Amino acid sequence: MKEIKNISRSRAQESSAAIERLYITMRHLFNRGFYKPMGVSGDTLREALLALRPEIYGSIAEEKVELNGLLYVIERLPIGIEECRYINLTSDEGYSKSHFKPIIPPKRRRNCYRIDDEQMNVEITRGRSDIYDILTHLTFIFIESHKIKDRVLIDDEGRISRDWQKLEHAALQTKKLNQVDKEKAISHAANVLGRTFAEVLDIYDAFGSAEKPDRFLHVIYWLGKLAIEEVVDNNKRTITFSPILRERLGHHIHGEIWANNIKEVLNQNNLLDRPIHIISANMHSVMNSIFAQGVLGAKYKGKSEYQIYEDLSASGNKDLRSKVEELALKQGMISLPDSSGTNIDVQIFDTDKIDWSKSGFPKAMLGKEKPVIIVMDYAFGEQAYETIDELLKPFKKGKNHIFLNVESVSIMGKAGILQGGKGDIMIPNAHINEGTADNYPFENELTAQMFEGNDIPVFAGPMVTVLGTSLQNKDLLKFFHESTWGAIGLEMEGAYYQKAIQSASKIRKSINPNVKVRYAYYASDNPLETGSTLASGGLGTTGVKPTYLITIKILEQIFNVK
Repeated sequence: MKEIKNISRSRAQESSAAIERLYITMRHLFNRGFYKPMGVSGDTLREALLALRPEIYGSIAEEKVELNGLLYVIERLPIGIEECRYINLTSDEGYSKSHFKPIIPPKRRRNCYRIDDEQMNVEITRGRSDIYDILTHLTFIFIESHKIKDRVLIDDEGRISRDWQKLEHAALQTKKLNQVDKEKAISHAANVLGRTFAEVLDIYDAFGSAEKPDRFLHVIYWLGKLAIEEVVDNNKRTITFSPILRERLGHHIHGEIWANNIKEVLNQNNLLDRPIHIISANMHSVMNSIFAQGVLGAKYKGKSEYQIYEDLSASGNKDLRSKVEELALKQGMISLPDSSGTNIDVQIFDTDKIDWSKSGFPKAMLGKEKPVIIVMDYAFGEQAYETIDELLKPFKKGKNHIFLNVESVSIMGKAGILQGGKGDIMIPNAHINEGTADNYPFENELTAQMFEGNDIPVFAGPMVTVLGTSLQNKDLLKFFHESTWGAIGLEMEGAYYQKAIQSASKIRKSINPNVKVRYAYYASDNPLETGSTLASGGLGTTGVKPTYLITIKILEQIFNVK
């Protein structure tokens, strides 16, 4: 009889299993309607996250508190959430018509409402990916809050350490702390967090704002305070999902409204029967690439062509940007700020109204039927399927169904890279859906050769579409990169876009079966390199050149510029 070997799992396999557990558990808790993250119902979620140890959450599995990860998460959650014992995830249920003021996190577009001292409502209008994002972030900060509790709680009766008492006194001050008091508070905070004075000092100001310069202390204090109360008073934090959210999720309600608004505007402007090119990008690169030359060309004569775009991207140059926008609106651009709840703004460009001689593409050759360009802001994870799926459906005009003449869909996105560094370019030839290994190979109209000679490294190959940036760990990414999958990067929307494009073109026949697709990404981080993860900070101006290089290559193909 053959002896059975002792089979042990690799870290990549353990990580893959942890992601699957997280995914299933989050769906189960959502269907259940509520759970207590630090209670029995939250056990599986916490254990899976600690088993996975995502790169973005750094030292989550160690005793010391993770500071960079905490900053990353706090910027994506509403201000004040650290004070709330009850977090209620809702659909768009009419709070915008109330006296409650929306709180929008600095780095994530979602409307949140502080209902009272203890409750925060978070509106979910961008699909399941938004729920996975919030639940993993909340699980992370609650784990960190219990680390604080473990370091300051002396006994079960609620006696606390001197460091905590001093930190509490500083955190509850309403005035800005002077240098001496701030450094005293940092000294106590460092002991509470298991970090050095220098580490806390380095990150302190990043948490602050003009109104709340000492917010770091406030966040640490409230996280610790609620964790202490969970243990001493058995007063557990609770996350609930509203009945309306549970009923609506997955039914494309916001995506359908969003797509119908766009088609309605196309119809009103007699653009429905023209060739259409859809571009998923930000709200400035297409507009600036076409019109900036006409407004600012003379001023930037003799300078690098990317200097103009760097200056337009600088936060202080609002006047410069509004001049470009003014010209764009005069020459056929229609701006559609989102009103559907998707948080995806749209611009429509009628190329028939553009003065090409003064544009960034004087050699544009558009033929008889002048194309229409629809630029949509970035979708979020699974929301990419919902929006593109709805947009590619025929437009209902009375009893008629008008099929859109979609000639191309182009995706210009930000992604994590697995070889290379921030600002490098990735050209995928397939998307692999993480967790399922569903895969979507395609013929990309963009090639790596097109981007060579611009002093930016370019990589081509398959890319992994992940459930969330907050669920990545080195072992799993190394497996995708170093095995025969040969993945060059990871992002959150590619497979969902491609799934919608393939079903519309190949199965439902609602658009041209030979629709052209273009995918290109620039690297926002390298999760395999310590210090280069998303938690290590933004791109700054590093992202400007690849963003515009990709945008220009997409537009050159649409405008037939040889």
